Amino acid sequence: YQISYFNHIPILPLSLQTFRTLENMTSTVLCSSAEVPSGLMKDKAVVVMRGNCTFLEKARIAQSMGAKMLLIASKSKLSAISDNKTDFEDVTLPIALIRYNDIVDMQLVLGNEVNVTLYSPPLPEFDYSMVVIFLIAVFTVALGGYWSGVAELENLKAVASPGERETRWKKEENVTFTPVTVILFVVICCVMLVLLYFFYKWLVYVIISVFCLASAMSLYNCLAALIGEIPFGQCRITCSNKTIEVRLIFLAIFCIAAAVVWAVFRNEDGWAWILQDILGVAFCLNFIKTLKMPNFKSCVILLGLLLLYDVFFVFITPFITKNGASIMVEVAAGPFGNSEKLPVVIRVPRLEHSASILCDLPFSLLGFGDIIVPGLLVAYCRRFDVQTRSSSVYYISCTIAYAVGMVLTFIVLALMKMGQPALLYLVPCTLITSSFIAWRRKEMKKFWKGSSYQVGWRP
Repeated sequence: YQISYFNHIPILPLSLQTFRTLENMTSTVLCSSAEVPSGLMKDKAVVVMRGNCTFLEKARIAQSMGAKMLLIASKSKLSAISDNKTDFEDVTLPIALIRYNDIVDMQLVLGNEVNVTLYSPPLPEFDYSMVVIFLIAVFTVALGGYWSGVAELENLKAVASPGERETRWKKEENVTFTPVTVILFVVICCVMLVLLYFFYKWLVYVIISVFCLASAMSLYNCLAALIGEIPFGQCRITCSNKTIEVRLIFLAIFCIAAAVVWAVFRNEDGWAWILQDILGVAFCLNFIKTLKMPNFKSCVILLGLLLLYDVFFVFITPFITKNGASIMVEVAAGPFGNSEKLPVVIRVPRLEHSASILCDLPFSLLGFGDIIVPGLLVAYCRRFDVQTRSSSVYYISCTIAYAVGMVLTFIVLALMKMGQPALLYLVPCTLITSSFIAWRRKEMKKFWKGSSYQVGWRP
């Protein structure tokens, strides 16, 4: 049976201990002590209906009448307790929310004589889903950086060959970030996150729609790049003086269908996460390849500001929000009681079985930003390698630094047992490593300002 425990009050035992007789009082809402006969609740677990009064009022009445546990049944979806936690300082009995249908089912299955208890089984120290998350993240960052380097090499060849220059520029789809656009981008991220926190139930569908469109286009671009290397099936059709390969038409249909299937079945926990991860990886790859950082200076500004953004919305906002929850974690996991989740994370089911996972979040999550943001630096390092012919030393070093940062994130996550802003560990690892390599090679000035491949490059 699904319950939601208000964990601010007593600390639950780690194992099954004292059971209490469950007194079914769903005929009352317990907004007044006059509703309950004297002595009926003493030393029992009590379940009452939600009603119009606050949880705090119910808790104080139940506690004053000797109850040892309070369950509040709701016919609608379970929602978080909105009372101020500081008001519960005089409450000592545990409070949990439960669905009314579960109470009815419990009576049908177990009868009227039911004994209950609350306990908190420990979470596993390590979950192997983290390994899968690690491999997906490192693979995406490495491949995105490499793809960006391939595009840069084609640009260099186009510059060196005047006959190809115009054709290449027509195909070029890159967007270059300047320091001003970097700052504007971070401000937009902040505003969007705050809006999602307050207007989640409406904006979540906007984000889902944008994700479907962007991921379908990204998947098409990724697969089209692979198909372009295959010298078969290149038959074309002509329409309105334009020619297009038939295989690309079928590819577009396939990508749109993949996004539509995910949109329809996105809440299927059994398999929809696989499709979301595939679309998400394609989105991250296309973003890393398309968005160009012109120099290391822009990378430092972008990663530094987003690091502050990540830390603020994870660690600082719990001191500001009414329920003491992190805005970043709330938005990423979806507000309590809301079945719709934002498709901005890589999701992998937890592979370690335990009782707590049945009630807790059954997925390990990594946000797209934790892949894309460091990935833009890795991509810049790869392009700088191509421009300066430095044998991929910047690219390989930055990719390894990203992997180290991910491992460090998981270690801290296991030790602290709370959500971590991954950029807090990824940004220093990648920036310090890149800076160290540039300093050792005596190329810091060129690396900081960016290398102009239009001067002196030869194929």
